[in-house]
Amino acid sequence: MENIKKDHWEKVFTTKAENEVSWFQKKPETSIQLIQALKLPKDAKIIDIGGGDSYLIDSLIDLGYTNLYLLDISENAILRSKNRLGANADKVTFIVSDVLDFKPTEKFDAWHDRASFHFLTDESDILKYKAIVSDALALKGNFVLGTFSDEGPLKCSGLDISQYSIEKILDLFEDTFEMENCFTEDHETPFETTQNFIFCSFKKL
Repeated sequence: MENIKKDHWEKVFTTKAENEVSWFQKKPETSIQLIQALKLPKDAKIIDIGGGDSYLIDSLIDLGYTNLYLLDISENAILRSKNRLGANADKVTFIVSDVLDFKPTEKFDAWHDRASFHFLTDESDILKYKAIVSDALALKGNFVLGTFSDEGPLKCSGLDISQYSIEKILDLFEDTFEMENCFTEDHETPFETTQNFIFCSFKKL
């Protein structure tokens, strides 16, 4: 199963241009605003999960953040980010891994995920993800999650996904994290379609 998942994403990032995927954003404004709202010092450890070749890292570098990490299952996605960032790639620690296999050796001040959580459809994987986030975050660490709402698509990149309401997210995370903000938002894809996301910010208890 692991190889099937990895092969899928390696193929996506080999065969499709950055603006030929539904999640493309030249500037991920909502994620940037949620991270800035945390009022973290510029040397805070921030990790972007499933970031692929997203422009979030570029924006965080432009804002002066200096301790950035990018995790993605696809080596091709990581290479695309490195090539685009050029000399700025030296400011990022890149990790090629499935998030469910991630064994953090650092304690992060912020964990951001707009890309991978909704692809988890088995309850055991969802609970494992939750445990990894909790373990990876420092005391009072921040968890910023963007995922498909219950008004969003049923599939993404040809794969089944999980949809979430605010209540469903609270039920899952409230014993480990305190929710500080949660709202839904439409994402306009490059194909002129709309996907509804839910964005939530949490503080680790």
